[in-house]
Amino acid sequence: MSRKPLVDPENPEWTKDELARAKGPESLPAHVLAAFPKTVARVRGPQKSETKVPVSIRLDRSVVDHFKAQGPGWQSRINAALAGLIRR
Repeated sequence: MSRKPLVDPENPEWTKDELARAKGPESLPAHVLAAFPKTVARVRGPQKSETKVPVSIRLDRSVVDHFKAQGPGWQSRINAALAGLIRR
């Protein structure tokens, strides 16, 4: 079964020239931006706390079960417990 590419004749793909001429949301009138407040990307401030690093770690089932039983935020609680060990 061959797959035909889906093409919407009323919404064709942009050409490189059209992409080059495209303007960002800052070019929209103020009343339009006011109607769509999430349109303009917000700039984040400086990081307030230490940046987290994603890792993979193997823990005993009993350890994971203990922290999960306390509800949402179990990974943060494990982090806090481990951080307490190095701050002693």
